[in-house]
Amino acid sequence: MGFGRLALVGCPQFVKRIGVVFPGQGSQVVGMGGGLVEKYDVARDLFMRAERILGYDILAIICSGPEERLRETRYSQPAIYLVNYALALAAGADFPVAASAGHSFAEFCSLTLAGSLDFDTALYLVAQRGAAMQVAAEMSPGAMAAVLGLDAEALRRAFTRARDEGAGRVQLANFNAPEQIVISGDRGAVARAGQLALEAGAKRVVALNVSGAWHSELMLPARERFEPLVEKAEIRPPRFPVISNVDAQAYRDVATIKRNLVRSVTDEVLWHAAAERLVAEGLDRIVEFGGSAVLVPLMRRVPGAPPATHVGDDGALEILRAELTTAPA
Repeated sequence: MGFGRLALVGCPQFVKRIGVVFPGQGSQVVGMGGGLVEKYDVARDLFMRAERILGYDILAIICSGPEERLRETRYSQPAIYLVNYALALAAGADFPVAASAGHSFAEFCSLTLAGSLDFDTALYLVAQRGAAMQVAAEMSPGAMAAVLGLDAEALRRAFTRARDEGAGRVQLANFNAPEQIVISGDRGAVARAGQLALEAGAKRVVALNVSGAWHSELMLPARERFEPLVEKAEIRPPRFPVISNVDAQAYRDVATIKRNLVRSVTDEVLWHAAAERLVAEGLDRIVEFGGSAVLVPLMRRVPGAPPATHVGDDGALEILRAELTTAPA
């Protein structure tokens, strides 16, 4: 990736430092990345390589679904990774990336973009991660829900009470914003914790479009299966700052990357803290590459965040590429 200048519509000055963010699980929609493969050779090549690596036609699932199949984590994780990364790559070699962060497993997109992982290795790891989590989800069916309008301590009290009542396992999973926190665990426990959260003053509880209890102790079998694969993988230090979900810090060494990629299967996603750390890089603009605009609204809640734009299909890419080519050197 180069470090040229990017002129954006409605912005009187030239943008020099761009932060790239990638959405994770739950951002999948049938038909995402519309027109990408038809218009961009680099995207078409990635999907052809992906079919050889995965052993099935991932493009057919993305284009035609059905939605229930795409929601299965064994398919949704590689599908999201592919669309996210293909969109970023299609933006062009002169796209000026200064720093990046991906939500949950979408950190693999950031690490690939930064040269820490090659595409084949990253896609293989993502596919294996998704498959391992699918098996764990089938062993211990679970659910996730976003709780809006309740702080972390009040929510901890709610799910602790649910556990004490014998509803099952439930814990905090994603800190997306100060008052948008996701809980994860056994289905009954998530439902009971959500009910108690509403009684404690939460504005809403929204069930998430996922097929398991990600970032919870229910995923321990998946973590154990995934860890040796990460340990064997060839990983390099990133060319630009990549912010970890696990500790909200920029990666500096390969050992930490490997440790955090394993931990991310079961540990909490500290997205809001990671977004704050990303903004601290002194960015002029943030671009979200992905099938759904999940992170742009969250970035707008971060104090001091620059303007954020979502790029999710060939039309948005054309606008972005036009801005790149019309910017002066």
